[in-house]
Amino acid sequence: MTKKTLAGFLILVSINCTAQQKTTSLAQSTDWLIQQSNHKAVVTTGKQDITLSNGLASRSFRLSANVVCTDYKNLINGQQLLRAVSPEARITIDGTAYNVGGLYGQKEKAYLLPEWLNSFTTAEADFRFVKYETGNITPSINWKQGRWWMLNKQNPTGKTISFYYASKQPQLSGIEIKVVYELYDQLPLFSKWVELKNNSNHSIKLNRVVNEIIAMVEEESAVVGAPEQMKTQQGIYIESNYAFNNAMRYSISDQTTHWKTDTAYTSQVNYNYQTPCILEIYPDKAPGVELNPGEDFTSIKTFELLLDSYDRERRGLAVRKMYSTIAPWTTMNPIFMHLVSKNDQEVKTAVDQCAATGYEALILSFGSHLNMEDSSAKNIQRWKELSDYAHSKGVAIGGYSLFSSRRISEEDDVISPVTGKTGGAFFGNAPCFGSNWGIAYRNKIKYFFEQTGFDIWENDGPYPGDLCASTKHPGHKGLDDSQWRQMEMQKELYHWLNERGVYINAPDWYFLNGTNKIAIGYREVNFSLSRDQQKILNRQNIFDGTWEKTPSMGWGFVPLTRYHGGGAESILEPLSEHLEDYKQLMMQYYGAGVQACYRGPRLYDTEKTKQTVADVIQWYKKYRDILNSDVIHLRRADGRDWDGWMHVNPSLKQKALIMLFNPLKQSITRTITVPVYYTGLSKTATIKINGVNSNTVSISREYEIKIPVTINPQDYIWITIE
Repeated sequence: MTKKTLAGFLILVSINCTAQQKTTSLAQSTDWLIQQSNHKAVVTTGKQDITLSNGLASRSFRLSANVVCTDYKNLINGQQLLRAVSPEARITIDGTAYNVGGLYGQKEKAYLLPEWLNSFTTAEADFRFVKYETGNITPSINWKQGRWWMLNKQNPTGKTISFYYASKQPQLSGIEIKVVYELYDQLPLFSKWVELKNNSNHSIKLNRVVNEIIAMVEEESAVVGAPEQMKTQQGIYIESNYAFNNAMRYSISDQTTHWKTDTAYTSQVNYNYQTPCILEIYPDKAPGVELNPGEDFTSIKTFELLLDSYDRERRGLAVRKMYSTIAPWTTMNPIFMHLVSKNDQEVKTAVDQCAATGYEALILSFGSHLNMEDSSAKNIQRWKELSDYAHSKGVAIGGYSLFSSRRISEEDDVISPVTGKTGGAFFGNAPCFGSNWGIAYRNKIKYFFEQTGFDIWENDGPYPGDLCASTKHPGHKGLDDSQWRQMEMQKELYHWLNERGVYINAPDWYFLNGTNKIAIGYREVNFSLSRDQQKILNRQNIFDGTWEKTPSMGWGFVPLTRYHGGGAESILEPLSEHLEDYKQLMMQYYGAGVQACYRGPRLYDTEKTKQTVADVIQWYKKYRDILNSDVIHLRRADGRDWDGWMHVNPSLKQKALIMLFNPLKQSITRTITVPVYYTGLSKTATIKINGVNSNTVSISREYEIKIPVTINPQDYIWITIE
C-alpha cells in the first residue's frame, strides 16, 4: 500500500502540491488510527433530539411520541449512512411482529430532511417510548487480567443511551423493552442490543428479535440486477456476538447480518426495487424462546464500525483496533508449547524445557494422556500435582478437549430436523450441548479447572450452530430454541473461564464471548510437505491471516514430529539436525507476533538446540511490544522474490519492525519501498538492520522511505524503525 492511496482518501480539497502536503500532514496528526486524540463520547440533548457523538461518528434520535433515528453520520469523511426512518427494533411475540419505536409518513425514501419529521406519525400497535437513561459503558465480560503478556490492559470506555418502551396492547401488558446504544471513546464504533422483561402474568414466545433496522444509503447504482449481484454498504462493518462456522473468519461465521430490499423506496435506480439497502440484524434460526412470567431476555449484541476508506489495509487496521479495544483479552499472547505426552514424566520434562528456554506455557495437545472429562479423585489429584509443578517453575499449563465432532449416543447426539435421527450435524455426528451429556460435559470442564488450577483450555470443536429436534434434552425445549439455548451454554462457559483468568484457544469466532485465540488459517496436510515448502506456505498463511486478526488473535502450527504423513524432508526431529529450519520457522512466527503450536515431545535435544531456542525467545521478548502491534502487509510470499511484513505502533520507541525473507537459493540485493504513515513519523526515520548500523533517512511526502537491503540465500533480516 502506498501513501498515494491514503492521500487520495484523506485530503478533502487539494489545490496544489504545497497545499496537499500541508493537509496530509494535518490529517496524519489527527488520524484516529495513529493519534489518541480527544475523541470522547458525549450525549447531547436538545428540545426534541438526543445525540451520541465522539467527533468520529454520531447518531441522533428524535424524541417525540416515539423514538426514531434521524441521523447516522461518519464524521471523519462526512458520510451520511441513513436515508429514511425505520423502527428501532422489531419483536415477534406469539407469532405477531411488533415494531419498537419508529415514525411513519416519509414518502421520499432516498433521503431524509429534518423539516419532515414534525409531520410524521406513530402507529397504535407499536411499542411506544416511555423514557430514556444515559450512562457509561460497562464491560460485557468481567474478565480477569491474567499474568499473560498483553498489549491492552484497559476496559473500553464510552457512553450509553437506553430507550424504554411499552405497549398499549392488552396482550402485551407488562412487557418492557429496552433498546441500548453504546458509543466508544476513540473509535467510530457503536454497539446495540435489545432487552425484554416479561412482567406479565403469562408466558410468551419470542419467535424473532430484530435488534437493528437501518434504511441505509445504497452503495451503487444498478438499473437491473438481483440483490446478491450488488454491493452492500461498504462504509460500515457489522459484527455480532453470535457467530460460528469454524471458518476462522468472521464474514463467513456471521449468522446475523441481513441486507434486504425496500419496495417503498420508489425513487431508487433499480427498476425492480432490488437494491440491498435495508440492514436488519437478527439470528436466522433463533431465538424461538419461551419466557415465563418474571424472566428476562437479552438479544445478541451488534457492533457497527464506521469505515472511512476502501483501502484494504486501513479497513483491516480499523477492525483490528476494534477487537483490541472492545475485547482486550484478545491482546493476550503467551508463548506456549504443544506437548504430545504419554506419561506424567514427559509433562515434567516439557515444563523444565519451557522454563529453561523462556517459554511461558505448556498445552497438552490432542493425542496426549490428558482427559479433562475424568472427574475421578485420582485423575484430578494427578493433574493438580502436575499443575502445581508447572507453576513452581513459572510455567502455565493447559490442555486440549474435544466437544462437537464426536459421537456420544442416540440419546445425547443432535437430532436432525430432517430425518428425526442422529447424524446430519455440522461434523456429521455431534452431541447436543443441551443433552444430559452436554450439560455434564460443561460441568466437568468447570470442575477440572476449579480443582486443578489449570490455566489454558484448548476447546476443539466448540458449538458450531447445530439445530436439534429433540424434545427430551433438558437444555432446550425443542427445535425452535435449540440453537439459541446451546449458544447460550457455550457463551456462558467461555465467560466463566475468562472471568477466572483461563486463556481459551478455540477454532471458531467466539472472540466477543471471551475466547483469546483462533487458528490463523492453514491446511493441515501441508505439514507433510518439505520444510522449504512449509516455510513459504507458513508465511503466506501469516500474511493472509492478519488482515482482520491481530497477531495475538491467531495461532500457527509447527509440528516437530511427523504429522499427516510426509517423509524425512518434512520433519524437524531430530531438532539438532534441522536447526536452521527450526530457527527460521520460529523467527517467522515470532517475527509476526503469532504464536505457533510447537507440537512434539520436546523443545530441544542438544545444548546447541536449547541455546538457539532460548536466543529466539530472548529476541522476541526484547521486541515483544512492537512484534505484537499492528501488521502492515508489504509483499506476499510467492517463492520468486523477497516477501515480508511490517509491525507499526506510533506510541512506542520502536515505531516499526520489518521482517524480510529471501526464499531464493542465491543472495538478493533490493531497495525496498516502505510505507511509514502508520508509524506516526513524518520527517525522518532511524533504521537498524539486524540491530546494528543505525542510519537516518528522510521520509517522502508520500510517507515512504527506501531501504537498500541484501538478504542471504534462503535467509531473513529484521529492521527496526525509530
